[in-house]
Order: sequence, then C-alpha cells, then structure tokens
Amino acid sequence: MTIYQHTSIIVFMSQNNAPLNELMDVILKMKTRAELENLLLGILTEKELIEIPQRLEIVKMLKKGIAQHEIADKMHVGVATVTRGSKEIKMGRFKYV
Repeated sequence: MTIYQHTSIIVFMSQNNAPLNELMDVILKMKTRAELENLLLGILTEKELIEIPQRLEIVKMLKKGIAQHEIADKMHVGVATVTRGSKEIKMGRFKYV
C-alpha cells in the first residue's frame, strides 16, 4: 500500500481500491481517441478538462528543466501548483510522460 499526503488529505492507493482500479480498467479498454474522449467528457467537469491537461503541460515543462516561477507565470497558475508537479516527479511519477 502506498500512502502519501497531499494538501492535508491522506490518500490511500492500494490494490484493494476497487473504484480506482475499475476506472483504470475502463480507461485501458478504450481503443480509440473517440472512445476516450467520450469517457472523459462524461466523467470530468469542464474545469477538470482544463486543469488536467494543464497539469500535464506543467510536468512536461518541469522535465525540460524550465524554472518553476517561469512555468507559473507562463501557465497563469500559482507556484504551489507547479511545485506539486515537481514533488510528484521527485516521487518517481510521470516516468512515461
């Protein structure tokens, strides 16, 4: 079981997390962009559809070595948002991004 703290909320990630596992299974079953788009439009809010790709872009910029303050300015987000991405990279996440 992996436990990590994020903004004072403890999140438990384990093989026994059935809802998360089900979500991952559904995503992995998508065979086309249209299928995935249909799923994402159905389960995410408009705000999430903006924020999630933005977070991915932040991670890509961090991995290119761009300074956190520069990213925050360019993406119009707080430095804390960028720092969160940086911390996740340091934890070994985003290996395939």
